[in-house]
Amino acid sequence: MSENTTLHGLTVNSDLLALINGEALPATGIDSDNFWAGFAGIIKDLTPKNRALLARREELEAAIDEWHRGNHRKAHDAKAYRAFLTEIGYLVPEGPDFSATTRDVDEEITAIPGPQ
Repeated sequence: MSENTTLHGLTVNSDLLALINGEALPATGIDSDNFWAGFAGIIKDLTPKNRALLARREELEAAIDEWHRGNHRKAHDAKAYRAFLTEIGYLVPEGPDFSATTRDVDEEITAIPGPQ
């Protein structure tokens, strides 16, 4: 059974630590301590945002489940359901048109036909 190691406030599985430090990082030129410090920073930054998103998802799921429990004996009313989903913020108005571009994509993906 593998052990865990604490690095920069993260608890990292020792097998994962060995893989990253021994196989993934050496070819990149990234110092392992810098990698783990940066990764810990990303985790610290994104964890509260992720928790808030998950909480919002749970709120939406509970509201949708409750709507279905309250309406399961009725014929489906697409207009009422859409209005409900809009009211709880699950559906939002369509935004303005936009375009997206890419750069620095390998030619094998963008221009050369093949079984990508």
